[in-house]
Amino acid sequence: MRLPSRWLFLFALLSLAVPLSGCGYNTIPTLEEEAKAKWATVEAQYQRRADLIPNLVATVKGYAKQEKDVLTSVTEARAKATQMRLDSSQLTDPEKVKQFQEAQTQLSGALGRLLAVSEAYPDLKSNANFLALQSQLEGTENRINVARRDYIEAAREFNTSLRTFPTLLWAKTVFAGTKPLPEFTAVAGAEKAPEVTF
Repeated sequence: MRLPSRWLFLFALLSLAVPLSGCGYNTIPTLEEEAKAKWATVEAQYQRRADLIPNLVATVKGYAKQEKDVLTSVTEARAKATQMRLDSSQLTDPEKVKQFQEAQTQLSGALGRLLAVSEAYPDLKSNANFLALQSQLEGTENRINVARRDYIEAAREFNTSLRTFPTLLWAKTVFAGTKPLPEFTAVAGAEKAPEVTF
């Protein structure tokens, strides 16, 4: 009895499916999508911070009218950081990732100076709106750190899968155009706390 060609094809497909299921073919796209999802979380936290800044600046303006330079630097850094977009399709371009990181680092420094200015204004430090915004920003900075750490780990796993067996075989053949994802690196001078002068 001869099986029809459709049944032979189905049998051959099932015969290949079992051994291929554990060979790592799905590992590369799965890890890549996971890393992109982690990157989306990083972007969401940066956006949350950018959304909080206008409220913080407006609150501080009411108390610290003479601190125009600090307020201006925060506003400018926010504008630059929100203009710099880096979607998941650009994650493999190290130069774009570096530019994005630099814009976010400048914003972090400007925010640090703004929050330090509050020390000179006792009324501001006791203002409920300012305290709530400061708390929100601190929480957001923590969320950013966690999101960045999660992205770094996901990028590391993905990049490792491109260089280890058995997924290396798929990376060199079927996924040959797939590039490693860059990790976050500290911007030069990031180890120094922002200077605040009164």
